Amino acid sequence: MLRHLDIRDMLIIDRLELAFQPGLNVLTGETGAGKSILLDSLGFVLGWRGRADLVRTGAVQGEVVAVFDLPPGHPARAVLEEAGLPVGDDLILRRVNTPEGRKTAWVNDRRVSGEVLRALSDRLVELHGQQDDRGLLDPRQHRAMLDSFGGLEPARATVAGLWTARRQAGTALRDAEVALAGMKAEEEFLRHAVAELDALEPEPGEEAALDTRRRLMQGAERMRDDLAKAAEALGLNGAEGAMGDAMRWLDGLSDRAEGGLEAALAALERAMVELGEAQAGVAGFADALSFNPGALEETEERLFALRGLARKHDVQPDDLGAFAGELRVRLAALDGGEGQISMLKQALTEAEAAYDRAALDLSDRRASAAQRLDSAMAGELAPLKMERADFTTTLSKTAPGPDGVDAVAFMVATNPGAPAGPLNKIASGGELSRFLLALKVCLTREAEGVTMIFDEIDRGVGGATADAVGKRLAALAGDGQVLVVTHAPQVAARGAHHWQVAKAVKGGVTTSDVRALDAEARVDELARMLAGDTVTAAAREAARALLQAGRG
Repeated sequence: MLRHLDIRDMLIIDRLELAFQPGLNVLTGETGAGKSILLDSLGFVLGWRGRADLVRTGAVQGEVVAVFDLPPGHPARAVLEEAGLPVGDDLILRRVNTPEGRKTAWVNDRRVSGEVLRALSDRLVELHGQQDDRGLLDPRQHRAMLDSFGGLEPARATVAGLWTARRQAGTALRDAEVALAGMKAEEEFLRHAVAELDALEPEPGEEAALDTRRRLMQGAERMRDDLAKAAEALGLNGAEGAMGDAMRWLDGLSDRAEGGLEAALAALERAMVELGEAQAGVAGFADALSFNPGALEETEERLFALRGLARKHDVQPDDLGAFAGELRVRLAALDGGEGQISMLKQALTEAEAAYDRAALDLSDRRASAAQRLDSAMAGELAPLKMERADFTTTLSKTAPGPDGVDAVAFMVATNPGAPAGPLNKIASGGELSRFLLALKVCLTREAEGVTMIFDEIDRGVGGATADAVGKRLAALAGDGQVLVVTHAPQVAARGAHHWQVAKAVKGGVTTSDVRALDAEARVDELARMLAGDTVTAAAREAARALLQAGRG
């Protein structure tokens, strides 16, 4: 329940404090007095998206504070807990706005986002105004309204999930079919290329190794001559023989040299070891240059084959092996493609069947909910003096989608035997208001702990019909809290609490004020609503009669 509303520097409101009560609270006043500003301010603190220019001219910022009672078990408590906010019996919402449009909000003294405010507002307040009426009159919204009335949101969410799965299965099948068609178009190329690459069996680094070996083979003859000369220069007739002689001569002198030749002998020994390694290297390289006459031709043929395939497939020679692997994968996908298509077709069939079952179940539930809604509407229309009117929720088949296969429309017939049609085309202004009131009451009947706000729901009606609307609103407020902005004295007379909204000019500045009316002030306000600017004694007597009837 909304207990307190504090508004500062919002539009033409300077400072306003309102203490609302349980039951039916009515707000009345001249057109343009500022009743809509109250709703704009309440919507602002609840995080609703609305007009941006809310700050009073000249003010540093505008501020709205709303205090709600939050009894145990109230749905808003779950939102607070999920957001990690303090939970208690009082819920305090505060939001400020600067002239530049910067908005800041707090819940129980903790700063929060607009999303948290809106999540709380969904569980605190239900607003029914002229903007809301357009949604009720839009057949595109009727399906969601019926689902909300019937508690079918979980079933609809299941259908939406299955629809997504069905679409994904269809997309996967189409993509696989397109891919398979593309692979079939290049099947001949794939098979030939894989066979060609498999026959060659290229290895990373092979091209460089073959090129090196080829160049060695091509220069082998000239290098053999030089190697032979080098081997001879290093052998017994060359360096090895000379060094051997030197070691023998020095070794013969070592006994008489008193150790002076030991370093030289050691160096010669090391040199002999190095010389041996040089001889082995020369001999090994000479052996490598020994090949049969056809080896050069074979090496060149393989090198040219590698380079030719690399150019053909526009890859580097070292990448031919990896490229062959890619082609094998594509070929394997081609060979297994029909099996995959079969599996995907089966998956799509199963997804379609699951969706169809869930959509059919949702349709059955909607049909049942439609009957309950029609029955509830019949019960609501009678007290509103429309017992001869007929409200019907129609279901028709539509293209499958995430919301199922049903199109839903609210149809009415205002008189027996008259053809049914859409709300906004069949009902007159006064009838439309009553249809909408009955529909709103039915659609929000299950809401717990919600403050219901009706903005001029009685427009277009008067006399006994307005009195019937007032009775229904008073009955609706019996177990909770209802706020009504009204121009109908018959409705205002039914209020348990009455506020008057008035506009005044002080010092050249226009401000709006709201005051709670006592018994006598209510008589004056109702007399004004009945008679206009000139309030007569007869108007006051009529007002007293309305108040008396309202208490009856």
